[in-house]
Amino acid sequence: MRAIFRAFFIYLFVVVSATLCAEKYITTFQPETPEKFKRFGEYFYDMKNVNPYPIPNVLDRPDGKGKVKTAQEWTQQVRPLVLKYFEDEVYGAIPPRPDTIKFELFESSKNALGGIAERRQYRITVGAKYGERTFHVLLYLPLNAKGTPAFICPNFNGNYTISSEPEVKKIIAYRSRMKTHQRGSYASRIPVAEIVARGYAIATFSYEEIYNDGKSQEIAQKSVYGIFEENPTPKNSIAMWAWGNMRVMDLLQTLPEIDSQKIAVAGHSRMGKTALLTGAFDTRFAYVIVNNSGCMGDALSKRKYGETIKSMFGTHQVGYWFSPALKKYIDNEGTMPLDQHHLLATIAPRMLYTTSATEDYWADPEGQLLGLIHACPIYKLFGATNFPTLDALEIEKPVHANVAYHIRKGKHDMTSYDWNNFIDYAEKCGWKPKTK
Repeated sequence: MRAIFRAFFIYLFVVVSATLCAEKYITTFQPETPEKFKRFGEYFYDMKNVNPYPIPNVLDRPDGKGKVKTAQEWTQQVRPLVLKYFEDEVYGAIPPRPDTIKFELFESSKNALGGIAERRQYRITVGAKYGERTFHVLLYLPLNAKGTPAFICPNFNGNYTISSEPEVKKIIAYRSRMKTHQRGSYASRIPVAEIVARGYAIATFSYEEIYNDGKSQEIAQKSVYGIFEENPTPKNSIAMWAWGNMRVMDLLQTLPEIDSQKIAVAGHSRMGKTALLTGAFDTRFAYVIVNNSGCMGDALSKRKYGETIKSMFGTHQVGYWFSPALKKYIDNEGTMPLDQHHLLATIAPRMLYTTSATEDYWADPEGQLLGLIHACPIYKLFGATNFPTLDALEIEKPVHANVAYHIRKGKHDMTSYDWNNFIDYAEKCGWKPKTK
């Protein structure tokens, strides 16, 4: 009996010690200088401003006809209403499929990444009433891939910055800032060798080949919008970037080496917002990964902590990412009938992973997790029972439940730690790489 008591108290000591030692993210006031306030005209991290509005229940129908009771009701009646709201009020419409689409393999090697991968470079040419546009996709596959799962993840600075291999085509004039970079300088953000070594394919493209990240009329006209409109104006670039993800999906679905039922879309920051929109409107994506996406991504706008609608349209001048209709909610989030958890819920019952970082206050880590938590009642309609709680704010303790979440130490970024967790969760959900 004494031995049993001793064992019990040892167990209790271990549990209590682990609890006390656990490091958890807590939303706190972050000091801001008077100069910053003068520049931005508001405090972003003032705790007295947090949670000023109630969060609408995701089960409440937007049309006021009671609560959603079944997965069928959600899928057939309510989900289309949610998507219509985000199309009309937030992101604008995603363009249709192009009238023509051509895939050209212009370079390949079966001895890539030190002999562990096959590299392919594709030129995708899309056409419609007002002409054609071209963009480039860099694809790495495990050697002898056969029905392998794949990730699509846009990059920010050009395909050549994701790989140091000299054969990767160097296209420079992307960013409105016109910066150039060293080969492989952003390889840590999409670690292609690590992804391939775990048996997965990875496709990437520069988002600015779809729509250069700027607000000028010239940029809008040179964007892919130019094939659909004679004189496009700066607007809805996130919707256009999501359209680019969908065209890469079109490509991967033609490749027998890829399992077309196991393709994920991933994105960091504004590309995280884009990944979420992509998965919401294109159910071909079985897995949606939303990394550090913040306001108008996975974070709740009604929280009023960190980045806001006002800052995007005002201080940072990125209103062209969205529909002009979103402007009416500047300093007016309380009137928004829906919030970002509704968009997260449209991914159900597919795989969904959202992430935060401890020093990424701008993205509001707690608001990001709350967005995921408030989406989970829709997953429950589909039979899911295992969801994250606010305890998931324990740092680097991933929760791989029916939906997944983690908060990583560090700054606003996408890292090897993130990618290995994305793959761990995929494998928990039954994704198994195959080779011939």
